[in-house]
Amino acid sequence: MGRTKPNILVTGTPGTGKTTTSSLLSDATGFRHINIGDLVKEKNLHDGWDDELECHIINEDLVCDELEDIMEQGGNIVDYHGCDFFPERWFDRVVVLQTDNSVLYDRLSSRGYMGSKLTNNIECEIFQVLLEEARSSYPEDIVVPLVSNCVDDISKNVTTLSDWIRSWHPTS
Repeated sequence: MGRTKPNILVTGTPGTGKTTTSSLLSDATGFRHINIGDLVKEKNLHDGWDDELECHIINEDLVCDELEDIMEQGGNIVDYHGCDFFPERWFDRVVVLQTDNSVLYDRLSSRGYMGSKLTNNIECEIFQVLLEEARSSYPEDIVVPLVSNCVDDISKNVTTLSDWIRSWHPTS
């Protein structure tokens, strides 16, 4: 049986507003917000710690196993900076948040990012790595880039996505 509610993936470079957007969208729609970084930590769905990147090494198979039943139900907003390991069938909309480099630099610096971690993430945004990853992993008609530079952008994005959810109809 098909889902009666859509699933949305919110992706983008760290600092683009994924968690803020996802939380506000969850509040506006009643959909479940799943922050993959938090899930990985809470359920130990990782293979240890990467000292260089200062993050957990997620076990993609364990993450997908953990989410399979939940995703089949629909009504989920998944928040993660990567997207190429999730099954294509899970998502009805893939949102790639994009932020101007100067804004992103300030956001990441305020989080304590420095050196190669800061540079790598800024370059990732400059070269639109996550947009290209989304476009190569999902049907192009479900991938939507949205600007996320300020509170007004985030508010507009939440409204746009809430409207999309209300108009969504399952495919037969």
